[in-house]
Amino acid sequence: MLTDYHNHLEKGTLSLEYLKQFTDMANHRGIEHFGISEHAYHFYQTADILRNPWVDERRYYDMKDYVALFHQAWREGMDVKMSIEMDYTPGKHKEMEKFIHGYEFDYVIGSIHWIGDFGIDLAEYIEEWDKRDLHETYTKYFDQVVTLAESNLFDIIGHIDLVKIFKYIPKEEEFLLAQYDRATTALANSKTCVEVSTAGLRKVVKELYPDKRLLQMCYQKGIPIVLSSDAHLPKDVGADYHQAIKLAKEVGYQTIMTFSKGERKEVPLG
Repeated sequence: MLTDYHNHLEKGTLSLEYLKQFTDMANHRGIEHFGISEHAYHFYQTADILRNPWVDERRYYDMKDYVALFHQAWREGMDVKMSIEMDYTPGKHKEMEKFIHGYEFDYVIGSIHWIGDFGIDLAEYIEEWDKRDLHETYTKYFDQVVTLAESNLFDIIGHIDLVKIFKYIPKEEEFLLAQYDRATTALANSKTCVEVSTAGLRKVVKELYPDKRLLQMCYQKGIPIVLSSDAHLPKDVGADYHQAIKLAKEVGYQTIMTFSKGERKEVPLG
């Protein structure tokens, strides 16, 4: 079985017609469990969680319209999961919990895109990488992976090593493995799954998320996985899945996790 739980409508419209382009591609590529997880910062209802000038310019959706789209899709017989990708925001656990519990999501993805005011995956901020200490940036990033896991608010952590997106990667393997070890220890003690995402293949780094060494630690510590493409366009749904499946099986995975209305089920990896 295949999943694709991390996808976005933000480059189109919150319409049944646009959503159907995604679900049609999922069906074409043999994906049996498909979901949309729009970025939470786009919604007016998250204004008390994450605020900065970049985000505030992009807050233009209302959750009632988002929920209504899924109810319309379900009435039409479309098999699609309703989710959200929440920017994990330190110090906002109560606010995140209130938002997450306010809707009947099939699952919730937590991701880290910001270290303070530094948008780590944004082209607009790329010059910041040369101004900052790389080890400090990685340490702060994985600090958030740990506290994200410890919060137990999320079903899935998105692109767990997104911090490598622009190929700013510490050369010292011992340092990297130490970050991976503390992150996976925290995840193993939580309900959080890790996604094997093909999105990195379409970014500067040209690699899957996560790094093979990191995924190996996930397997060794019994952390479940899902497969995702993080598609922002219909054509990218399920893109390069053969590579994700190959990596997952190489480190030992034979199963993935599926979700429905917050309930999880382990199924064989396709």
